[in-house]
Amino acid sequence: MWEIVLGAVLFIALLIPITAILVDSPLGRSFARRMDGQVEAQGSPDVKELQRKVDLLEADVEEMKSLLASTRDEVQFVQKLLEKPKN
Repeated sequence: MWEIVLGAVLFIALLIPITAILVDSPLGRSFARRMDGQVEAQGSPDVKELQRKVDLLEADVEEMKSLLASTRDEVQFVQKLLEKPKN
């Protein structure tokens, strides 16, 4: 009889930290949001904000590429001018 009670207590003692770990995990948070009905079809506001920031950064990178290309052309032009001998 004591073995059954001890086994049940041990099982519950091990189940508590395992449950805490699962509930605090991303999977547990996702499950909780689904249970609350807060999941959006298009994604959460955080994802939308991150996507907006990524789009802005991609535009900045493209602008920097074009500026770098024009700067490279200008440097080549100046190098050619400096390499020409004076007559």
